[in-house]
Amino acid sequence: MTDKTDAPSLAVIVLAAGQGTRMKSSLPKVLHRIGGRPLVGHVIETAATLAPDTLAVVVRHERDLVAAAIAEQAPGAVIVDQDEVPGTGRAVELALAALDDFAGDVLVLSGDVPLLEGDTLAALLSAHRGGASAATLLSAVVEDPTGYGRVLRDVDGGVARIVEQKDATADEASVTEINVGVYVFRAAELRTQLARVGTANVQGEKYLTDVVALLRDAGRPVAASSAPDAAAALGVNDRVQLSEAARLLNARTVRRWQLEGATILDPATTWIDVTATLGPDVTVLPNTHILRSTAIAAGATVGPDTSLVDCEVGENAVVTRADATLAVIGAGANVGPFAYLRPGTYLGDRGKIGTFVETKNSTIGERSKVPHLSYIGDTTIGTGVNLGAGAITANYDDLAKHRTEIGDEVHTGSHNVFVAPVRIGDGAKTGAGAVIRKDVPAGALALSVAPQRNVEGWVEKNRPGTGAAEVAARARSAQKADDGAQEEDG
Repeated sequence: MTDKTDAPSLAVIVLAAGQGTRMKSSLPKVLHRIGGRPLVGHVIETAATLAPDTLAVVVRHERDLVAAAIAEQAPGAVIVDQDEVPGTGRAVELALAALDDFAGDVLVLSGDVPLLEGDTLAALLSAHRGGASAATLLSAVVEDPTGYGRVLRDVDGGVARIVEQKDATADEASVTEINVGVYVFRAAELRTQLARVGTANVQGEKYLTDVVALLRDAGRPVAASSAPDAAAALGVNDRVQLSEAARLLNARTVRRWQLEGATILDPATTWIDVTATLGPDVTVLPNTHILRSTAIAAGATVGPDTSLVDCEVGENAVVTRADATLAVIGAGANVGPFAYLRPGTYLGDRGKIGTFVETKNSTIGERSKVPHLSYIGDTTIGTGVNLGAGAITANYDDLAKHRTEIGDEVHTGSHNVFVAPVRIGDGAKTGAGAVIRKDVPAGALALSVAPQRNVEGWVEKNRPGTGAAEVAARARSAQKADDGAQEEDG
């Protein structure tokens, strides 16, 4: 947080009106996601660290979609609609008008620059307030400035003007100091100069950058502060830059959790959203994705080859080669390998969801196990239960879903089908291959018993000439010979 004692009031304006044509997407550029948030969401989150008095976001392309995303993260933000006049200067002009007679400092941010950190903005704001400049902008020195506005300085090192890529001469285009699109202005001077900005440029837009030259013409100094991390100051204009920003953000996030006490064996293949949390002594193995609001408690081990989306993992739990969404995994529980936990799965403490098991909308109690080759849907399982291999809860009758209830300390045989709605009482048992269509009382043994019938000679008669028929014929002949020898001996 910025110390606001005796400081001018602060308004933050976020520019999020553009379509982002280079993204080649039906989704507005600022809503493309990295690290669990849309690009503009990262900008808003960083702005919040400055504790501004007012936050305004300018929107236009897919206006309702962008405004809804902003309102979800920052309900108090002022949504400003850009009109038919194009350009960043017009966007800021409309935002200032929406802020009525605001008379403090105005920080302008771009909704497609997601990696700027609060400390960088706080330093920029402090430099602006500590100097005598009418405006202070954030710049960066990069190897390839293509696509960015160039910062042109005067002989004294001050900012003379900013020229956009499409309006730059060859000499101007060779400058490697770029405009990041982050500015601090004194509100009164910004209003005055914005009224004088025209659209006489290649793009026919009202550029915010023209304010810099107008301030200089009016004898007002403009300063520039170079970002300490040029890569973090760059915007996202296409899918290549989007993936690069995601990689940089993820590296930052992984490092933060490592410094907090998590063991992350392979940062290059581990992806952790900024909205996720890891407790101390968590171990994350390679090829693991910890996404959205997933929370992993102390001592848990996750991975390898695991994806968790909006999940809770309890202390000392182990999750191996699993895919889980909106699931809760209790303390000391064990999941996987090759388990699929769908939304609504709750696994109790010290429980187990094992190999090739799929669960959905089900509660599995403490110390209960579904070890392997099973589907458990719309089911409540008590404590201390063990389901045999191949357990299936048949929860759908082609019209509606029904629940299966399994009491405490129930042990079932292999290859059971529970045809819902059905209840298995406490302490009951079921035999192998049972199809359970009726409730089972507590302590009862449920069996589906049918006499076994063997049709002699069926393979030789119905599959003549096959390998099976040949070996069966030999075996039958050998058996007859043995039977004959035994009769002679008798």
